[in-house]
Amino acid sequence: MAVTRAKIALDAMGGDYAPEEIVIGAIRASQELDVDIFLVGDRQAIEDCLNRHPHQGINLTIVDAEGVVEMEEDAVVVRRKPKASINGAMNLVKEKQADAVVSAGHSGAAMAAALLRLGRLKGIDRPAIGTLFPTMVPGKSVIVLDVGANVDCKPKYLEQFALMGTVYSQYVLGVDSPKVGLLNIGEESNKGNTLALQTHELLQSNPEIPFVGNAEGRDVLSGNFDVIVCDGFVGNIVLKFAEAVGEILLSIVKEELPRGWRGKLGAIILAPNLKRIKQRVDHAEHGGALLFGVDGVCVISHGSSRSGSIFNAIRLAKEAIDNQVSVRINSSTSLLMERQKTEELQNI
Repeated sequence: MAVTRAKIALDAMGGDYAPEEIVIGAIRASQELDVDIFLVGDRQAIEDCLNRHPHQGINLTIVDAEGVVEMEEDAVVVRRKPKASINGAMNLVKEKQADAVVSAGHSGAAMAAALLRLGRLKGIDRPAIGTLFPTMVPGKSVIVLDVGANVDCKPKYLEQFALMGTVYSQYVLGVDSPKVGLLNIGEESNKGNTLALQTHELLQSNPEIPFVGNAEGRDVLSGNFDVIVCDGFVGNIVLKFAEAVGEILLSIVKEELPRGWRGKLGAIILAPNLKRIKQRVDHAEHGGALLFGVDGVCVISHGSSRSGSIFNAIRLAKEAIDNQVSVRINSSTSLLMERQKTEELQNI
């Protein structure tokens, strides 16, 4: 891993708690991570936030932008708001002034802006949002993609998702031989709809993908897989359901544990354990999701992100930069394209 001093373009106006929480997260990241940060947005609003929080001795640069894509607006509005903060952040990466974009704003707008300004990697038909889920195995995560970028998919899209997930698992998560699974309604190869059946065949025949078979819903968090692929419709449902389960679990623990003096005493004794539980199941601890397949690093955070989540999103972006994820994906997809060309020639 080549550790670099990364430059992050942060959409300071995106999210429910922008710009205050975004700025606080940026200050912490500048202090604790080896990064320089561009805060893109309304200069006066950003400066007001910076004046409220100590930030001496760190490298934060304000980049002016006009307007923001609101959550209730359609994603295509990015075309009509060229000076919006998300477009300004993407432009910094396009112009090689920054290495990555992080935004907690409108996720559809972030994807649209990334495609318009950064473009797709060669050999990638559709970008995919990939997010990390905790598993039953301590210290182990599984990356699931797509979780929302493409509600309708072709088998070749899922094959590309599997390649991108494999690269990430190998070079960022450090898994030598990732186990790739296809999310399906059964383990058997003859289960599922037409998309699942055709995708299974593609994954099984691709030597670049360490495919081990179908993964059922209960397998997502089991730790038996390192990469799980699915279309964005199913993936987004899985993501939102998992987030809800995590929130409910934390809520139940907070409600039930302090009951009575024994519970209160137990809560004090178990405080370190409870903190570790929160770190494993709270989606805010992961920071956000990577947009795979665009020509640059882009992290999309939850709209309700607070400063801690923004800090983790910046950390996630830096890991992708340090491990040259985009370059490695480009190399893998080039091999896929060569293999497909060879097969086409053989079939002539």
